[in-house]
Amino acid sequence: MQKLALFRLHLIVFLWGFTAILGKLIHANAQILVFYRMLFAAVFLFLFIRVYKKESIKVSKKIFFQLAGIGCAMALHWYCFFYSIKVSNVSIALSCLSLSTLFASILEPIIFKRKIDISEVVMGVVIVACILLIFKTEFHFKEGIIYGILCAIFGTIFSVFNGKMFGKTSSGNIIFYEIFCGWFVLAVFYTLTGQIFQMDEINYRDLALICLLASVFTAFPMLESVKLMKYISPFTLILTVNLEPVYGIILAFFIFGESEEMSPVFYAASGVMILAIIVNGLMKARKTKKQINLN
Repeated sequence: MQKLALFRLHLIVFLWGFTAILGKLIHANAQILVFYRMLFAAVFLFLFIRVYKKESIKVSKKIFFQLAGIGCAMALHWYCFFYSIKVSNVSIALSCLSLSTLFASILEPIIFKRKIDISEVVMGVVIVACILLIFKTEFHFKEGIIYGILCAIFGTIFSVFNGKMFGKTSSGNIIFYEIFCGWFVLAVFYTLTGQIFQMDEINYRDLALICLLASVFTAFPMLESVKLMKYISPFTLILTVNLEPVYGIILAFFIFGESEEMSPVFYAASGVMILAIIVNGLMKARKTKKQINLN
């Protein structure tokens, strides 16, 4: 069962890595892409929970509004991610995601009221130095890098606050309401600004790809990742998820070719960032093991 769980874990991380590829293949802009991705994903999740699983989606008002707030962060995270891809490329957007580790090292201790881990901060400084190096050498992608950094910020907010929600209602309900509320807020905003009329500026090809993105590459891996927590440790999950940029950058290079070719400095800096994250994860695992043995 453990080996099967690890295989499933790597499969969903691979699927997450492929979302960036689909983001570039879809010609619709980031606003339209995120709008339909969240709408379709919410529909798929509702059908899975209510029709297939026949489970209740009832939650308290307090939990509903908490999930709605997290859903807004999710929507902004996805918008910044796909916008970064549109104005730069897959490699830039994915490399900037590594900054989530730094932001989490600051935000998580505040939210969960624990001491700041110095090793996390040090690793964060290393990652920031690498991002600054990338920014300097790939300055023509500055807009993509800025939105990539914003993507990492909103992604961290989403992940940290999402961690406080598990156990308050079913995992399916958490994911469904976050995605649905994120879409609803976007719909209201687009209606008030008049952008809602632009949502029909999309062809059938893009709709089909977004439908694929919302089902196979969004709803399925999010539900599967929650199920896997029964068989693998949070450390293993987090460590493996850090491979998402690796999968995505390699896939993008082979699929898009020259448009994804970056300078040697970019690959060196990206490699150092990923290595720093892995080393930090291994150090945490050793520290946790020692604490367990002492107890």
